[in-house]
Amino acid sequence: MIKKGKLQITGIIFLLIGLLFEGCGVYSFTGASIPAEAKTVSVQYFPNKAQLVEPTLSPLFTDALRDIFSTQTTLEMVDKGGDLSLEGEITGYSTTPVAIQGDQTSALNRLTIKVKVRFYNKFEPEKDFDQEFSQYIDYPSEKDLSSVKSELIDQINEMITTDVFNKAVVNW
Repeated sequence: MIKKGKLQITGIIFLLIGLLFEGCGVYSFTGASIPAEAKTVSVQYFPNKAQLVEPTLSPLFTDALRDIFSTQTTLEMVDKGGDLSLEGEITGYSTTPVAIQGDQTSALNRLTIKVKVRFYNKFEPEKDFDQEFSQYIDYPSEKDLSSVKSELIDQINEMITTDVFNKAVVNW
């Protein structure tokens, strides 16, 4: 049997925890910490300014970045001037041989994508940043890039957008 005093103390503890979280901003299950005043986010189109241009990369990356903010936060996506805003450009897209074997052939190739991101937080400008993010995936050299490109781009976009999201709104 639970005593009345313990039940009251438990209720008070839950109330205090709730007030603590409310005072610090908006939290989600992803660990995002967003100012309570922030209601909108804008993600501008990321043009491809890499030396080697993959035509599908800009729309795929921009959509992936918009998707992570839409699905992982309660912020409303707006075209321009969001309380949180992101802009930038794709600065690198390259494939290079790695894991050179004894016969001077490559066992693996590496697809690398680099994206320059500028993040602005209207309510916490000290969290603004201008940073390049880079990720890569190695793939077997016997596979032609055109046969694996779509899957690799999706995977790298997921890694980079997660990095950007974490840098922008997750404060571990």
